[in-house]
Amino acid sequence: MMPPAKRPDDAQNALAGRAGAQAQQSNSDLQLTPSQRAFDHAMMGIALRMARRGLGRTAPNPSVGAVIADEVTGEVISRACTAPTGRPHAEPLAIAAAGERARGKTMYVTLEPCSHHGKTPPCSDAVVNAGLARVVVALTDPDPRVSGRGLNQLRSAGISVTRSVRADEARWLTRGHIVRVTERRPFVQLKMALGADGKVPRGREGAPVFVTGDLARAQGHLMRAEADAILVGHGTLRDDNPDLTCRLPGLAERSPVRVVLASNLHGLLESRIVESARVVPVHVMTAAAVDPIAKAQLQDAGVIVHDVRTVAHRIWLPALLERLAEIGMTRLLVEGGTSVWRAFAHHGLFDEVILFQARPVSGRGQVEPLSAVDAAADMQREAGLTGLQLAARRTLGPDDMLVFRKALSHNPSTSNAIDKE
Repeated sequence: MMPPAKRPDDAQNALAGRAGAQAQQSNSDLQLTPSQRAFDHAMMGIALRMARRGLGRTAPNPSVGAVIADEVTGEVISRACTAPTGRPHAEPLAIAAAGERARGKTMYVTLEPCSHHGKTPPCSDAVVNAGLARVVVALTDPDPRVSGRGLNQLRSAGISVTRSVRADEARWLTRGHIVRVTERRPFVQLKMALGADGKVPRGREGAPVFVTGDLARAQGHLMRAEADAILVGHGTLRDDNPDLTCRLPGLAERSPVRVVLASNLHGLLESRIVESARVVPVHVMTAAAVDPIAKAQLQDAGVIVHDVRTVAHRIWLPALLERLAEIGMTRLLVEGGTSVWRAFAHHGLFDEVILFQARPVSGRGQVEPLSAVDAAADMQREAGLTGLQLAARRTLGPDDMLVFRKALSHNPSTSNAIDKE
């Protein structure tokens, strides 16, 4: 069950906590030397890399990275990320690894230590009891039960606190947790694979057509490993009959929950994902008025069927995403097809687009890198995506990978809250 929306006094207390934290923060930040700032930047980089290791494994909790370092010698004493299933959290794991050597040292953590009792004790208590002298955080936790309270507890215990180190990087890495708390939905990545002509290939008779090379497909499987759930539409399932698992060596156990968006259940029972539903979970999001016999057959095969609100005979995407947030999903990878991409684009319910595209051949017979302008035009034509910012690009053998993002609204507090355990 999702908890009730925050009461006005909860919101006011959260705002007061953040205001007090900001006032106390300004003085400590001014005292940092350039060398300290450089060291903080480097150590937070390690913490961010640790947090990335846990993506796709810690839902419903965020993947957090923590590092304990000696600022005098420059030694990294310990490092940790949130454990699989979300517990223990990164901070107590790093403290346990450091032991007594943590006393008097500095912790770098990508998200504010929690300050409430859940299924584990507060991480802020562990930090205080470890005798750490300083804590550097990238982000304040938007969870209304934390929201600056953890940092204020550390300050009250005499621990120096520095905030907002590499915050923009941490904000994207932790965005699944942020939007689940503030918008009641998971972080949504749209993954697109286009041919050199800029068009989407279509599978034939249940067999996919590959237009990109091995490196691009391997990167796509890594994205699956870093997702809590992967979603396709009924048409993609019919045309390609995919497994939707991670098939990188050593990462098979990190295959995400598989989600199918289907207004009817025709043909699902014979699909490959249903055949393996008892090995890798399958959730079908459909209308309440579907064939009850087909629904019962899918359930007998191990599929979890959700009745989701429809509008004009189509699944209502806001309701679908809220249902995924309710069952603990924080990161959703949408692999298509075009009608599904267009639906997410129409509602504005996505955060990032990852475009893989085979390189076009110029009129002179040369293979040329894909320009951001051409990529944007292809995405608009094939999926109705507009107004995105190019965030990164990579060359993957004969293919290009471009990362586009929506501009973030820096508003960590809303009236809709979901528990972080």
